[in-house]
Amino acid sequence: MDFGVVLQTNPPASRTIELTRLAETHGFTHAWTFDSHLLWQEPFVVYSQMLAATRKIIVGPMVTNPSTRDWTVLASLFATLNEMFGNRTVCGIGRGDSAVRVLNGRPSTLVTLRESIHVIRELANSRSVEVNGSTLQFPWSKGSELEMWVAAYGPLALKLTGEVGDGFILQLADPDIAAWMIKAVKDSAEKAGRDPEAIKFCVAAPMYVGDGDSPAERAHMREQCRWFGGMVGNHVADIVTKYGAGAAVPAALTDYIAGRQGYDYNEHGRSGNSHAAFVPDEIVERFCLLGSPREHIEKLEALRDLGVHQFAGYLQHDNKEETMRQYGERIIPNLSDHVVAKA
Repeated sequence: MDFGVVLQTNPPASRTIELTRLAETHGFTHAWTFDSHLLWQEPFVVYSQMLAATRKIIVGPMVTNPSTRDWTVLASLFATLNEMFGNRTVCGIGRGDSAVRVLNGRPSTLVTLRESIHVIRELANSRSVEVNGSTLQFPWSKGSELEMWVAAYGPLALKLTGEVGDGFILQLADPDIAAWMIKAVKDSAEKAGRDPEAIKFCVAAPMYVGDGDSPAERAHMREQCRWFGGMVGNHVADIVTKYGAGAAVPAALTDYIAGRQGYDYNEHGRSGNSHAAFVPDEIVERFCLLGSPREHIEKLEALRDLGVHQFAGYLQHDNKEETMRQYGERIIPNLSDHVVAKA
């Protein structure tokens, strides 16, 4: 099982770079960032320095979208970073949330998402592609490699992921919901004639290591991570609007947004925000990884047994360094393959 961290590119950029370096030191393989150019600093500028400060870690957006960036420019950014730092990038992509909604825009259609994935992947893998009636290719790019990981919740988005995605990003860590969605992606891949086992599955959710037996500390951890249920609620609200609150998606995912009254993107992804009070404690516990290292290991083992290849932990809270240290010293080693020097 691989492990990643999910960061925001808040200023100073040196802080994001240092957290990336520390993540690699503790054994994390991936460093992802939000991609909302108005809310935070431009991530691709910061990626260059994140890669320069590390040796092996892979970086990319969680997630970008087809609307706020020209697809050929996006592919060029990845191919350039790969040429500079040796194929250490990955592209998480979805229909768009904060990056487009802050501009009063709307998430892209699935047709647009599908087309963008094809164009970005071909160009960023040093191949030619048809765009607007022309055959395009980067003449300077040789041997670039980029995987396209699709973030999705709704039935049609999950279907698209199975048909075209190199990976699937699920932004919540509830094992029951994860099982349902992983099955939907695999079923779609199989119907499309793809090998379902070739798709990589990433679960992304806040991780906070603390004293799980202390009621006061447990409450503090929940408050630090309650924002996540509000963020997920944005996507769930779209699903309910489109499909209704029926059987299109699990009730465990949709029922909790009944008390949702709006969302302030100025507080997007921030602990202690004012619009996540509707998220119940139960949802915070189910969607996130909280508590002692033992609790984290137990939940991660359950996710691994479902076929999850990577857990990416959001670090939008007040315990970043200690959480990464606990993962590096106690949690990641327990989820690694154990090899003995002498059999």
